[in-house]
Amino acid sequence: MLLHSLLGHMVRKGSLGVIDASGRRRDYGDGGTPRAVIRLHRKDLEWKLALNPPVRIGEAYMEGLLTVEEGRLYDLLEVAAINYDHLEDHWLVRLGNWGLRQGRRLKQYNPIGLAQKNVAHHYDLSGRLYDLFLDPDRQYSCAYFPTAETDLESAQIAKKRHLAAKLNLARPGLKALDIGSGWGGMALYLAQVADSDVTGVTLSVEQHKLSQARAAEAALAESCRFELVDYRQKSGPFDRIVSVGMFEHVGKRNYDEFFGKVRDLLAEDGVAVIHSIGRFDEPSPINPFIRKYIFPGADVPALSEVMTAVEKSGLITTDIEILRLHYAETLKHWHERFQANRKQIAELYDERFCRMWEMYLVGCELGFRHQGLMVFQIQLTRRLDALPTTRDYMVEEERRLKALEDERFSVPYLDSRHATAAE
Repeated sequence: MLLHSLLGHMVRKGSLGVIDASGRRRDYGDGGTPRAVIRLHRKDLEWKLALNPPVRIGEAYMEGLLTVEEGRLYDLLEVAAINYDHLEDHWLVRLGNWGLRQGRRLKQYNPIGLAQKNVAHHYDLSGRLYDLFLDPDRQYSCAYFPTAETDLESAQIAKKRHLAAKLNLARPGLKALDIGSGWGGMALYLAQVADSDVTGVTLSVEQHKLSQARAAEAALAESCRFELVDYRQKSGPFDRIVSVGMFEHVGKRNYDEFFGKVRDLLAEDGVAVIHSIGRFDEPSPINPFIRKYIFPGADVPALSEVMTAVEKSGLITTDIEILRLHYAETLKHWHERFQANRKQIAELYDERFCRMWEMYLVGCELGFRHQGLMVFQIQLTRRLDALPTTRDYMVEEERRLKALEDERFSVPYLDSRHATAAE
């Protein structure tokens, strides 16, 4: 009865049918779209789902104990997303959220050793997995879609160009640091297209291995190097600092430390750009299913939390841009590619893994469409006069970099040799 009470209170838009373990069906909502019908294959799911729906729904789907009988997983999660505010104001969920809020700072504390363990959980998976749903450059962060027709590969290049333009790299030979350098794509872009001297740091063994191989193959080892080290262990100064999709893993208790270290690493006339997932609304815990199974130690900050730490650091905020639906489109592309290659991914892992990642990709896409998620890019300096006083230079830089891409773009894309090296 708890689940019936919860769903009756929550589902007001769209349609959700629930078939319990005895075969009885109940329907909720206004009869409109989106529509989904699910089946529960065990009696105890009724109270388990009610006690902790954000985690238990994902777990039940992952284990095959909850199946979607009509519609798709997307439809089920969209019903949940558009009605989530009503779920959160139910007394049972309010109680659970209170507990999450009490423990979130402890769970989002990432000292150096724990940070490396959390990174390995996700980023040291088989390289073949990432080949099967990312673009060939393995850009694993929000792409930038200038138009609705832009394909994923072009949107990821546009993202790198957009960030590089904000770094104002017109002077060749600038010393740059890429914090959380992934498989090396951003650092290689800065070295090859923008003529920068780049150091990338990562905590993933597999990412580090592949990044080094890519730099060597591109004959960029002298100007683009990668280190398996925590950013907190680096010394500066650097003329430019960029960090893409790494700040989500810093943890709320480490925000002051992060921006303080960026300030220490940045040259007096330097420029830093931080690209991260964030929230439009007030501070809230990250989805507990994502934290438990996909990104342990991760966090989605509100800008109010970020700016408080920036202000304490002594850095000057010179530009903030909010990317709204760009990540939703990125995740849509990833999910489509994941599903197209699902058989091969299941052979790498199993169906349980596929269902877990399906929950992750679809749930995150809908979070950006309906639940207040966005991406922010914050530009920071130590001096007021470190950049031009208008944003015109960003547009001019993007044009300049686009012309250079056409001349120079020969950074090796990942192929079977790279995938083998990353296994």
